[in-house]
Amino acid sequence: MHGSPAEPAEATVLIVDDEASNVESLQRIFEREGFRALTAADGRSALDLCRNHRVHVVLTDLNMPGMTGIDLIKALSTVAPDAETVVMTAYGTVETAVEAMREGAYDFVEKPLKRMQVVKSVRKAAERRRLMAENRTLRKELSALRNREIVGSSAALRDAMEIASQAAPSTATVLVLGESGTGKELLARHIHARSGCEGTFVGVNLAALPETILESELFGHEKGAFTGATSRRVGRIAQAHGGTLFLDEVGELTPAVQVKLLRVLQEGEYEPVGGTTMRADFRLIVATNRDLQAEVEAGRFREDLFYRLNVIAITCPSLAARRDDIPLLVDHFVEVYCRKNNKPPLTVTRDALDRLTAYSWPGNVRELENAIERAAVLTSGTELATSSLPAPIAMAELGQRELVFSIGTPLEEIERRAILATLEHTDGDKKLAAQLLGIATRTIYRKLAAD
Repeated sequence: MHGSPAEPAEATVLIVDDEASNVESLQRIFEREGFRALTAADGRSALDLCRNHRVHVVLTDLNMPGMTGIDLIKALSTVAPDAETVVMTAYGTVETAVEAMREGAYDFVEKPLKRMQVVKSVRKAAERRRLMAENRTLRKELSALRNREIVGSSAALRDAMEIASQAAPSTATVLVLGESGTGKELLARHIHARSGCEGTFVGVNLAALPETILESELFGHEKGAFTGATSRRVGRIAQAHGGTLFLDEVGELTPAVQVKLLRVLQEGEYEPVGGTTMRADFRLIVATNRDLQAEVEAGRFREDLFYRLNVIAITCPSLAARRDDIPLLVDHFVEVYCRKNNKPPLTVTRDALDRLTAYSWPGNVRELENAIERAAVLTSGTELATSSLPAPIAMAELGQRELVFSIGTPLEEIERRAILATLEHTDGDKKLAAQLLGIATRTIYRKLAAD
C-alpha cells in the first residue's frame, strides 16, 4: 500500500501554462525564492502531478486549450483539496478572475506578470495553506481530547458507567462526585455524547473564574451593563442552548449566583446582567470534589439548590479503588504519548508496572497520566523502566498486593478478579496461579472462558 507523499521542507508550487517560455521563467524565479517548482503545460498534466506530489500552491493560467483554468480549479477541489490556487489572467479579463475566485481560487495576478507581485501572492497562498493545515490538526487534537475514551473494567468503574448510561438519554440533572483527577469531566462528556441532544457541550471550571466575573460568564451581559462592559457578551448558558452545560467545582458558586442558578432550574429562564428575561434550554451536569451535604449544613450552599442538583448522583471512583485498571490505563497512556511525541512503541517493564500498581495515587488518573507522559518523553530505548518514573512512584514499596471488595460484590466477580490478579503476579503462569489459589488449573481456564 502506498503512503501519501512526504511533506517537503519548502513549499511546492505547481506552475500551469501552455506558454513554455512563461513556465520556464516562473520556474527559475520560484526556485531562486526557495520554492520547489513543478511545471505542467495543461490541466490534465497538472492533476496527474497533484496526485503524485504534495502541492501547496497551484499557479495556473486561465486560458488554456482543453481544460481551462476554471475547470482545473474545480477538479483540484477533489484531487488536491488542501492546495491553494492563484490564477494568472490577461489584462482586462478581471471578470474571469473573479469567477475563478468564486470557485475557490485564493488570488489572481494580471499579465504581464510582475515578479514581486506574483511571488508575494504565491507566498501568501502558501502561508494560508500552512495555517489551514495547522488549524485542522489542532481541531483534530482538540476533538480527540474532548472525546477521550474511559479506560477500565473494574467493578467500581462499571458501576459508575452503568448509572451514567442509564441517565444519559434523560434530561435529569446529574451530580458527578469524586476526588480531583478522577475524570469527572470525562464522565460528563460521556453522558452528553450519549444523550442524543444536538447541541454542544459547554464546560466551565467555576474554580478558575474570579468572583467578579462569575455571574457575567454564566449568564452573559449587555453592552454598558457595568463599567468596562464595552460590548455584549453571550453567557455560557446561552452557548449551551440545546446542549449540555457542565459546571465543574459547583461548590465554588457564590450565594448570589446560587440564587440565579436555582431560578434557571425552577423556571427555565434567566436574565443576563443588564438584560431582559431569556428562556434557558440545556441539560445540566455539575461536578464537585466537596461534600455538598456538609456545605449545606455549614450554610455555605443552598439546600434547595442542592436537592435540585442531586437528582442523579454518580461517584467517580478514585484510582486506589480501581487498581485493577492501572495496567490498562498504563498501556493506554503509553500508546497515546508515544504517538504524540513520535516515539517508537514502549514496553513497560515488570518492575515499573509493579511500582505503578503499588503507588497510592493521591492525584488519581490525572497524576498517572502525567507520570506516563513524562516517562514516555524521557525514555530513550524500547522499554519504559522504573528509572523513568517520578521518584515517589519509583520508590513505592512493593508489598503483598491486596484486593478490596465492596460488600455485596457478586461471588463470580470476586473469583474473576482474584484469578486475574494472581495471573498478573505469576506473569500469566496458569499452573502456578492455580497452586497459589488452591484450585485446579482447568478451573482457571473454565472461569476465564466464561468471561
